[in-house]
Amino acid sequence: MKKSDFFFDLPQELIAQTPLEPRDHSRLLQLGRTSGEISHHHFYDLPDLLRAGDVLIVNDSRVLPARLYGAREDTDAVIEVVLLEQKEIDLWEVLVRPGKKAKPGHVLLFGEGMLRGEIEEVLDGGNRLIRFTHEGNFYDVIDQIGQMPLPPYIKEKLQDKERYQTVYSKEVGSAAAPTAGLHFTKELMQKLTEMGVKIGYVTLHVGLGTFRPVKVENVEEHKMHAERYFMPEETAALIREAKKTGNRVIAVGTTSCRTLESVAQKYGEFKECSGSTDIFIYPGYTFKAIDGLITNFHLPESTLIMLVSAFAGYEHVMNAYRTAVEERYRFFSFGDAMLII
Repeated sequence: MKKSDFFFDLPQELIAQTPLEPRDHSRLLQLGRTSGEISHHHFYDLPDLLRAGDVLIVNDSRVLPARLYGAREDTDAVIEVVLLEQKEIDLWEVLVRPGKKAKPGHVLLFGEGMLRGEIEEVLDGGNRLIRFTHEGNFYDVIDQIGQMPLPPYIKEKLQDKERYQTVYSKEVGSAAAPTAGLHFTKELMQKLTEMGVKIGYVTLHVGLGTFRPVKVENVEEHKMHAERYFMPEETAALIREAKKTGNRVIAVGTTSCRTLESVAQKYGEFKECSGSTDIFIYPGYTFKAIDGLITNFHLPESTLIMLVSAFAGYEHVMNAYRTAVEERYRFFSFGDAMLII
């Protein structure tokens, strides 16, 4: 397939700039996976759309406030750094802007000296390796001085950092939120549990590669960035039981979907495991793990809309997106959601 097959016209005003309050008051478009039938709801209607025995799999990764603003020690030149991946204790691969002001040996200061970083190496592609020094716990310092690495299409400043975290986030390590989960409240999760829906947790640390555009016209030539994942035994057991009893496994978000499909593809079963995955799911892929998907509305020509099209069928998904635009749904990270079952 071609990248251009996944293009759709999206008015700028439909790109959500701020999250809704309460979280579960976002709209929810239900799409029949095989029928293509569409119905309109709100996220708080989810208990009416699921059934006892369904297993929801959510990604409990927590976003690191990874965007840091500092200055070069010798010139006071302002530098923006985004933490991408920890390579070893206090050594990180980072994105730096402007790159021309950040060369090996340069020292950067953040938070009035709370954090100091020396650039050790320029990597292929322009990212840097920075070694940090600091007082106390590194993550405590980052939590004080860092900002959320919001996607480039969000121009509004986020007033509350927690609104870019899911209510069940726990494992720190993502550079972007698993945004399908932003719609859940603790009360909604309690209601689902009480009606017999089971909830399992996986961890996939989302990299900024999730925003990386597809640059090749032939979709099959695109290469995904690898991301780390972990599946605990408790979650694996929930999935095995659901498969045995004929209940549905529903992934909350493309990150949970990619984790489950990666495990199924690699092991042919569900068990406690960890690793890294660069799985790329596009139409033609045969799903081995999930029976349903909760997801947001994604960017045109992105790997995420390709994944959703693989699950629900290209024509069904593109029609659902056209409908969402006509019905003025809110798009992308802080936007509305879609339930495909």
